Amino acid sequence: MARPRPEQLANATAKQLAPVYLITGDEPLVVQECCDIIRKSARAQGYTERELHHTDGGFSWDDLYHAASSLSLFADKKIIEIRVHNGKPGDAGSKALCDYCAHPAEDTLLLLVMPKLEKSAQNSKWYKAIDGSGDIVTVWPVGVQQLPRWVDQRLKAAGLNADSEAIDILCAKVEGNLLAAVQEIEKLKLLSDNNFIDAQLMSSAVMDSARYDIFGLVDKAISGDCRAAVATLHGLRSEGTEALPILWALSREVRALANIAEAQYHGESFDMACRRAGVWDKRKPLVKQALHRLKLRDLQMLQRKSALIDRSVKGAASSNPWSLLLDMVLTIAGVQVFSPRTQRMELRI
Repeated sequence: MARPRPEQLANATAKQLAPVYLITGDEPLVVQECCDIIRKSARAQGYTERELHHTDGGFSWDDLYHAASSLSLFADKKIIEIRVHNGKPGDAGSKALCDYCAHPAEDTLLLLVMPKLEKSAQNSKWYKAIDGSGDIVTVWPVGVQQLPRWVDQRLKAAGLNADSEAIDILCAKVEGNLLAAVQEIEKLKLLSDNNFIDAQLMSSAVMDSARYDIFGLVDKAISGDCRAAVATLHGLRSEGTEALPILWALSREVRALANIAEAQYHGESFDMACRRAGVWDKRKPLVKQALHRLKLRDLQMLQRKSALIDRSVKGAASSNPWSLLLDMVLTIAGVQVFSPRTQRMELRI
């Protein structure tokens, strides 16, 4: 059907909802915002029930058939949301999606969320089936050249204006991390008296960070400073920081490291792999240092742990997300995680 860009999604869904949506990309903030837009439009149009499924644990594609054929006694319409953590539904998922897209259930909206898809996936039967019956929203990374314009648009959406020098300062601060940029803009809304941000205000605002910083946590972990990383994690928790933004920052870094490690395994140069993974030049020494400690299998294990933490935060798994985040931070920092050692590390902080 259609392939709206993320910025077009609000208008498109307000006019008419497609029966199926696929949101794909590796920018967690924009992916989440696209999902939020679809859910909001769906609620406004009577979709009052939502079922959330994750394909990386205890999920069967038969659940899609069951969910589509049953409605709550208290809801006329519902959303079925399926998060395919690796972007590969497999043979069973491919058949289920093709069958569903051929005859979408009435009063049901299917929302699929996947990471960036390879070319082979885009040529698959299930992808073409979704493309034929629903809308596909591809979230592209915001690169170095596009970031100033993206920041300017976000500032304007927040009711703020900034000069080009101020925007450059913020871009340098966040190094392409969109979640960090949004957090800084929220802070600027509180600091600005006349809704205008000049270079002086921007500089003072971005330097006046909280005692514990999410992205400082990431840097400490990948540099191998496990004691400082654990202290920062505990500090963030004590200050009331939610687990999900921390997970997003750690998961983003792990995904970039895994992409670089896999590219190098196939013979690509470190610099080219970093460029493809969106790693800024000033971060390359940290990344190289982390890849000396973490092998591809370690990074793949961390990606699986990220998915478990995500489910735990959202109540879909019974594990303690903060304990899992601690394990994740220690592993990234190069500490082989065993329960007694983890407990000793917690006691020392």
